Order: sequence, then structure tokens, then C-alpha cells
Amino acid sequence: MIRPLVDTASNPVPHGTRVDSLNLSDGKELRYAITPASTHPVQGTVLILHGRNECIEKYFETARDIAARGFTVATFDWRGQGASSRLLRDPAKGFVKSFDDYAADLEQLFESVLLPDCRGPYYILAHSAGALTALLAAPVLSNRVRRMVLLAPLLDINGSRARKMVASIAATTLRSTGLGGTYMLGGPHEIKPFAVNEVTSDAARYLRNCEILKQAPELAIGGPTASWIVAAAKAIKEVNRPEFIEKIRIPMLIIAAGADSVVSTPAIERYALQLRNTTLLTVDGAKHEILQEKDFYREQFFATFDAFIPGTGGESL
Repeated sequence: MIRPLVDTASNPVPHGTRVDSLNLSDGKELRYAITPASTHPVQGTVLILHGRNECIEKYFETARDIAARGFTVATFDWRGQGASSRLLRDPAKGFVKSFDDYAADLEQLFESVLLPDCRGPYYILAHSAGALTALLAAPVLSNRVRRMVLLAPLLDINGSRARKMVASIAATTLRSTGLGGTYMLGGPHEIKPFAVNEVTSDAARYLRNCEILKQAPELAIGGPTASWIVAAAKAIKEVNRPEFIEKIRIPMLIIAAGADSVVSTPAIERYALQLRNTTLLTVDGAKHEILQEKDFYREQFFATFDAFIPGTGGESL
């Protein structure tokens, strides 16, 4: 049964949005939502790819903003989070065997939902772990996606080299001994006070997102497991291979958050310099979740987004 979208006073469901589920080839289900363009002519479809421990409801405001620009907006909950199928006996644990599973789900969503039901051309707007998946899938999507916008892509986490090495060894050991479902960072989900959050400086948007999870706590997951950490590290290693970078053909806009304490902004900036046909913007002062940030930062994002999407239409598809 499809989990209905959570509607709150501060976060209403965008007008005309429909929610449905996609049955995947391995028996899992993805919950997805389609928001129609609210102005005409329709300029195509923007697919929003969430970060870890995010859900469709968190992007209602962004969906309305993009629909008002003449785009259909599609988005979905990744396997293992939101209201899509969970992967462990304990549904609160953030788990995936491989980011290739995410990429395969993305491919199936294109085949079964976007291509038959949503007007092209197609664009991707992806955040954090979703942006890492977008990069991983980019060579396969080059004939389908006209342009990509990647926000704070997960290309390295913040922290000392020694701390990251210890975490990597511990996660690999746990996974190799059959304990990949063990929490590595944090534990069961808890709603933190705004004052100690690391992702946004906007109190109203932060509290709005907390209200979603207070009303529907089953949409949240806890900290990443050992398996998720290992899978993310393998995906990061893969997209950094020179041979892989050579296969990326989709024009990209990469936006880093200048005050990001979750992922490494220097790693993002270094990566962007290796890509052809890529524009890099660092939003000074913004925290990790730029789309959940203060208007001052979101306006900088949308000014750049509007200059990049839909583009000239001259790209080969």
C-alpha cells in the first residue's frame, strides 16, 4: 500500500501532485511523486534526487519553485529510506549493499515512469548522496539527461584523515564479517534541536522538516550502517577514476556549500576541475542543505539554476 504524502500546515503538498509506487525487478518498491508544471509552456521534467535520510515531503517547497518555472517535477524515496522498501529487519537502519543498486533503481524509474509519463527533455537536480549516485549513473544517462545540477555532492566527508581511515577500516571489517547492518555513525533517528544541527541556518525550514518526521516518524532512518559507508566509499572511488571521468558527457552545474560541515567542499571543487563542460559555484556561508537554507542562499542557487536550466537546447541527446 502506498504511503500517502504527509501534508502539514507549514509544508502543504504541491498542487496537483500524485503519489504512486514502482515495483522493482528485485521485488522492492519505490514511492515516487509527480508534480505538474504550474506555468506553460512545459519546458521538460526535473528529477530531484534526495540525499541520505531524506524523503519526498522535504522537497515540496523546491518542487513548487521548479514547477513555477514551467517544469514537471519528479522525485522518489531511495530504496531503504522514506516510504520505499526498507532493506533490513530493523527498518530504522540506513543500509544499502551497493550504490549500483541506487543507480539501477534510477534507470528503472526512467524506463517505467519518466519516459512514458513525463515530457522531456529531462534534467536532474541531485543533493549529497543523491548527487554521488547521479555521477555514478551519468555515463548510462548521457542519452537521456540534458543537464545535471549537483548540490554538495558526497565526494568525501569532513574530518581528519586519520579519523576517516579508522572509520573505513572499521566499516570494512564489520561488513566482511557479516555485520554490515551495524550502525557506524550515530544510532536510531532522533530530532536534534535547531541550535546543534549541521545542515541549515534557517530555523523555520529546519523546524518545518522536523514537523514532517514528528507526524510520520516512519519516514526517517537512523545513522548509516557499515555497509552503507563501504558502499559510499566504493562509489566515490569509482567516480574518481580518470577512465570514469572521461565517460561523463552530460553538462553539469556543481554547487558547493561554503560552510558545509558534512561533506568536503575542497573535494567537490577539485573534482569539478577535472570534468569537461562543468560550471562550479561555491555559495559562501551556506550549510550542507542549500535548498533548505535561508532565502539569501536559495536565491543564489536559483539564479544560477535559471541560467543553466533549461540551457540552449544545443546539447546532443
